[in-house]
Amino acid sequence: MRKHDIFKILKRRLSLTAGSDIAQLPPLREIIRAYDLRAEKKLGQNFLLDLNLTQKIAKAAGHVEHTHLIEIGPGPGGLTRALLNTPAVHVTAIEYDPRAIEALQSLKDASHGRLTLIAGDALSTDLMCLCDAPRAVVANLPYNIATPLLIGWLKQIREYQAFKHLTLMFQKEVAQRIVAPQGSEFYGRLSVMSQWLCTPKIAFDVSASAFTPPPKVTSSVVHFIPKTLPPTSPSFSAMEKVTALAFGQRRKMIRSSLKPYADAVKACGLDDKKRAEELSVNDFSALAQAIS
Repeated sequence: MRKHDIFKILKRRLSLTAGSDIAQLPPLREIIRAYDLRAEKKLGQNFLLDLNLTQKIAKAAGHVEHTHLIEIGPGPGGLTRALLNTPAVHVTAIEYDPRAIEALQSLKDASHGRLTLIAGDALSTDLMCLCDAPRAVVANLPYNIATPLLIGWLKQIREYQAFKHLTLMFQKEVAQRIVAPQGSEFYGRLSVMSQWLCTPKIAFDVSASAFTPPPKVTSSVVHFIPKTLPPTSPSFSAMEKVTALAFGQRRKMIRSSLKPYADAVKACGLDDKKRAEELSVNDFSALAQAIS
């Protein structure tokens, strides 16, 4: 039998279950076969097929009652199924791969109106326009766009209090940078920006063997709870500017790396012989407010 004919038979079987409950849907591997949904490296795809693990990720998101959940890159829908099994109001999934959009139709039908599929690029999609607040993001992020996505959402947290919380999968090294304490080898711009606006915590690590295909690195799930900042807090752009300068030359003392803002360094009472990794998040916040 030709490969094309096998796909047609599998799709026909899936269509027969389209009106079923989520628990009655076929296994994820069968859906992948039916829609020839091979993970594409160029799309940063690594699928999670272990439903026990996807439930663990959904549980790490905490309380989602009365909340609209947003998922990035659902692929065959393993995490999507887990999110639909929570008491969340609704789930919106953004998917760039048209094969996955087609493969997720049976899950959409089985969700009884609780799943919306958006065909598009998460990097150019304003999540605030997709659903009402309170909203939260729970996602196994494509590695190649994880950091710019996070920075964009942190900006929306600063400017609009856009999200109730974020629960995101990163490469472990990126997760370590996010939660790194002042003075550690991983402490940098991402640490400062994340910890300024949120309380991030690594929930658990995920072995490479849990993915299909397995990546070359361990991953980590990080949970972010946004902070309530005082009215005197600096703008997002000011924090970006000062951290970019300081960590752009992280081995230099701030008398050199922050030379354009020498007056602000002095006004904040900071030792200009220190390096960027020796400054606290509060130090950077004070500097950013001073240069504003």
